[in-house]
Amino acid sequence: MQFTPSVMVSELYILRHGQTEFNAERRLQGHCNSPLTPLGQAQAQAYGNRLKKLGNLDDFQLISSPLGRAMQTAALVAQTLGRDERSIIADERIKEAGLGEFEQACIPELHAANPHFANLPGWYLQALGAEPLNAIQARLQHFLRDDATPGKAILISHGITSMILRAMLQGLDDDAIWALDRPQDAFYHFSDGKLRRIECD
Repeated sequence: MQFTPSVMVSELYILRHGQTEFNAERRLQGHCNSPLTPLGQAQAQAYGNRLKKLGNLDDFQLISSPLGRAMQTAALVAQTLGRDERSIIADERIKEAGLGEFEQACIPELHAANPHFANLPGWYLQALGAEPLNAIQARLQHFLRDDATPGKAILISHGITSMILRAMLQGLDDDAIWALDRPQDAFYHFSDGKLRRIECD
């Protein structure tokens, strides 16, 4: 599905949570959770430090996926920005894709058992019980077009969800989603219909 951007929000910073224990072990998470590693905590603090250098962002609301790794990242970003953690809004619509029976599975083992995954874009969503792509797009579209969504926000989300969100904001088709990156040492800024990558120090 190609999404034609028509959003209530005017400006977004889109961050992925910092490295987790499952990331380090190359395990899929989806709706399950694992805590940030020491590197992941440092990455979250680097997000906050980089955001501080962009100027006064006091009018930007911190919005996080409710999943633990995102909330942990959001708390560290809030601390670095000198904000109260209680100001973070948890929003189910920006949580990670549900990966069904693939959740907690080891990626190299999945690929060894399913060699065709190497050439299958979006293979993460092929599991039994996985959340369909159009369902993820629908909840993100609702977030973007909801007049209750703050006009300026710093989002702390996830790898797959952030790829889908950025593709929607750029009006890309579904095939283009899976070529996008999922950095934990950089984040994205959406403003005036344009998206740019911002590297952390």
